[in-house]
Amino acid sequence: MEQLANDGDGNYAYVDTLSQARQVFVDNLTGMLKVIAKYSKVQVDFDPGVVSRYRLLGYENRRIADRDFRNDTVDAGEVGAGHTVTALYEIKLSDDVQGRIATVYIRYQNPESCDVQEVSREFHWKEFATVFEEASPRFQLDAVVAEYAEILRESYWAQDSNLEQVIAVAQRVKNLLSGDQDVEEFTGLGAQAGRIAASTANETTLPDGR
Repeated sequence: MEQLANDGDGNYAYVDTLSQARQVFVDNLTGMLKVIAKYSKVQVDFDPGVVSRYRLLGYENRRIADRDFRNDTVDAGEVGAGHTVTALYEIKLSDDVQGRIATVYIRYQNPESCDVQEVSREFHWKEFATVFEEASPRFQLDAVVAEYAEILRESYWAQDSNLEQVIAVAQRVKNLLSGDQDVEEFTGLGAQAGRIAASTANETTLPDGR
């Protein structure tokens, strides 16, 4: 479905509940039908003197070569009205952190004029929260959802995490974003995954406790 959507500049969605169907075909229908940015690309340029290493979480099948960022013949993604795109990076900072950490470039084509536009913004270390709980609630939500996905896919980078920790953070973020249906749905999914994991662990334990 993803490949078909990419080839046809369309959208795809997995629907398994009535509420999910309403969200896709009613609440988000305008965004699926009206494109506000075509061939959208994002490039993050980290300062090697400040960031010793980094990794992008997900988007393995969406990456393009650095040299193709300004190659407008290379296909990229579309962004619909009201939609947002989030990319998370895990970074390790050098001991002497100061000044610019990264510059983010966004390049896209205006669907009406067909003009290609590019904007950029620098991010400095003073803009970063030093404690996770002090970051914006939306960032905390994005981070815990990403960690949840890393655990489910049994990622090497999530071997020190567990579903119990994810559920605890999700519950706290839920209180910060009360009334948000997406947050409530995710919290429910996390709790359900925790119960399934616990049940599976009990079923695989032998009677003598081994």
